[in-house]
Amino acid sequence: MLFQLKLVGGLLVALALVHAVFPRYFDWRRDLAPLQLINREMMVVHTFFVALMVLLMGLLCLTSAPDLLGTALGRRVCGGLAAFWTARLLTQFVGYSSALWRGKPFETAVHIVFTALWIYLSGLFWLAAGLNFTP
Repeated sequence: MLFQLKLVGGLLVALALVHAVFPRYFDWRRDLAPLQLINREMMVVHTFFVALMVLLMGLLCLTSAPDLLGTALGRRVCGGLAAFWTARLLTQFVGYSSALWRGKPFETAVHIVFTALWIYLSGLFWLAAGLNFTP
């Protein structure tokens, strides 16, 4: 289980870093130009803070896996992370239209990969939250 949490930590750090390419990849300069300034800036600022939180989750897993598994507070933190990633998993289906990926091979593959990642993260953190493990 320690290995799994460290693996998740690495995946979350990588996911956080991927957020840095979003503005260019999704051409936010052009697509967000018609929006009011507050809406453009909220998009960028919120993306930054989502990436920061994902980075911090990853660093927590990389640096404190034994504490997450071996303490009551750590298991509570894992429960919170489980709830967060489960909500993200549900959002994959109710927050995004299937028109974004259905019938598009690359987008469908991305949808499947990230759905699998959200399932993995949710399941691992729910499991860790329920463990009574002393390293």
